[in-house]
Amino acid sequence: MNTITPQRPKKILVVSAHPDARSLNASLSSFAVEHLRAAGHEVRVSDLYAMKWKATVDADDFPEHGPDERLHVMDASERATLAGHLSADVAAEQEKLLWSDAVILQFPVWWFSAPAILKGWIDRVFTAGFAYGPKVAPPYSEGPLAGRRALLSVTAGARETSFSDRGIHGRLDDVLHPLQHGLFWFTGVKPLDPFAVYGSNAMTEEQFAAARAAYGRRLDGLFTDEPVPFRTLVGGDYDHDMRLLDGVEAPGTSGLDLHVRPRVGR
Repeated sequence: MNTITPQRPKKILVVSAHPDARSLNASLSSFAVEHLRAAGHEVRVSDLYAMKWKATVDADDFPEHGPDERLHVMDASERATLAGHLSADVAAEQEKLLWSDAVILQFPVWWFSAPAILKGWIDRVFTAGFAYGPKVAPPYSEGPLAGRRALLSVTAGARETSFSDRGIHGRLDDVLHPLQHGLFWFTGVKPLDPFAVYGSNAMTEEQFAAARAAYGRRLDGLFTDEPVPFRTLVGGDYDHDMRLLDGVEAPGTSGLDLHVRPRVGR
């Protein structure tokens, strides 16, 4: 295996979400762990299906919440987070995020989104007072999880051309925008361009070998590749109502691209 020896070992959290340990997603997760460890990094894994992760937010996440008290999720999660009274499974995942220098989410694109179990991991782990809210740094900038990087590694059964500017499914960047911008950048994490394996329902050994090699190159650049240059909320591009100011974008820019600064050389 060809790897690049890092100048300083990093800590990476791999979160995997597929129900079958023999799946392509499981194979990519295992490859990432092996590849990163071979490069000298420290890796921890949250295999959500193997963990039998509870996907739903409810009062059990906040053991100190009164049984007769109405559950306002943001308020309850903030109180429990700041008091150190979250359920043990949530607290453990938050500790992994704080430990990490980078997080990799590995999942199949189901119905243009992440599997429910991964969405539930996000809902339960990224609590108020930990990842967002008035008690922490403002969003879309150097937020509470700043200093970390993120990589989405996804599989899709459809062909690559269908996830393009004129493809019927729309651009993959747009499909994944809620995670890239609304989860990672909202909390201060800098996401890289996603890595995708298309045509995943019928891959040959040769195609898998090529995908694995391409993934290895992306993993080698986890701490050196340029993150997606999303605009910061506090950088002067938005008004008081969080609307992008007129004229700060390049001519012809529209849609979700408005919130990405022009890249050099593109």
